[in-house]
Amino acid sequence: MMLRRRVGRPGLIGAMARTAVITGTATAVSGGIQRRQARRMEEQEAASAAQEQSMVDRAAAQAQAQAPATAPAERMRLLRELGQMKADGLLTEEEFAAEKARILAS
Repeated sequence: MMLRRRVGRPGLIGAMARTAVITGTATAVSGGIQRRQARRMEEQEAASAAQEQSMVDRAAAQAQAQAPATAPAERMRLLRELGQMKADGLLTEEEFAAEKARILAS
């Protein structure tokens, strides 16, 4: 028995196989593109978040540097409390002097 070879268009199975290969290739390429885009977006978001955090840190440092010193009334209250603690014997002369200098520096 001699098999006849078909010439021309592929048969049903050949067409299905070709379609499956094309579909699989398209799916693989599409998935690769989506993964690459997702990775790029994550990198951009991370860079943006780092830049934003840096700006927040700089703003906080600047605000702290520009923060007003302790109000004079508050300093007086702290110095009175400190003097009372020394009079009560809770602080040594050295501790009193160190705290007094800290309060006056702020």
